[in-house]
Amino acid sequence: MSEKLTREVFAGNVNTKFRIPMESSSEAVLELIEVVDTKATPRQQQFSLFFRGPLEYLLPQGTYHMEHEKMEALDLFIVPVGREQDGFRYEAVFNYVIEGS
Repeated sequence: MSEKLTREVFAGNVNTKFRIPMESSSEAVLELIEVVDTKATPRQQQFSLFFRGPLEYLLPQGTYHMEHEKMEALDLFIVPVGREQDGFRYEAVFNYVIEGS
């Protein structure tokens, strides 16, 4: 993976679909619905991604290979964090050391 997965990269892809190839079915589709800054320090960038998936299935906590039409394929560790009327909500957390700090 050559593209750095920064907050800005993901923020530019809010409201787009990420596809997860599945063994038991053709694919699971999650929509990136929000990028949230979390506690940052002068030496670290921290943010969370929130995805929405369908109510038909719940993906258990784990690492998933995701494909996107604009971004390179990536592996993300996601955790289900809630159920809403329009689908299950998942979170992925990022912590980066800021280079040169």
